[in-house]
Amino acid sequence: MKTSLLIPLLAALSVGNGFAQERIYRCGNEYTNTVPSGKAGGCKLLEGGNVTVVQGTRPTAPASTPARASASGAQRVDAAEQKSRDADARQILEAELAKAQARQLELQKEYNYGEPALRADETRTSSKYLARVADLKASLLRNESDIAGIRRELGRASLVSAVK
Repeated sequence: MKTSLLIPLLAALSVGNGFAQERIYRCGNEYTNTVPSGKAGGCKLLEGGNVTVVQGTRPTAPASTPARASASGAQRVDAAEQKSRDADARQILEAELAKAQARQLELQKEYNYGEPALRADETRTSSKYLARVADLKASLLRNESDIAGIRRELGRASLVSAVK
């Protein structure tokens, strides 16, 4: 009688284990226990060990960041203080323009219309001389661009002060 009870009990346990885990399909990065329709999406049946999928939480955006809060709550500067700042900025730009113009004169003098004076270790056809001439020309062009930029900024500064 013991064996007659033991066989149905073992059968019930083995059937119970079969239903403990449903069939799991992997469709890309998604796992599902629903049968995919017509093998669409490259879903594959997973066999073997148990699969545990933990749903992650999505990070929530902070209510407000300090940068936005400070920008929206920025205090206005009074007119006298702003004029003082504008005058300081204009002085700085004018000083930078004067330095750039002086540097331009030095570069033009050294460049000498594309024929700078030879140094002791150079000849007119040496690669060292030609590289120095190319560097001088690039410096002249870069400095001209700097001067034009400073003049644009001075023009903007005068437009801003005229509007106020």
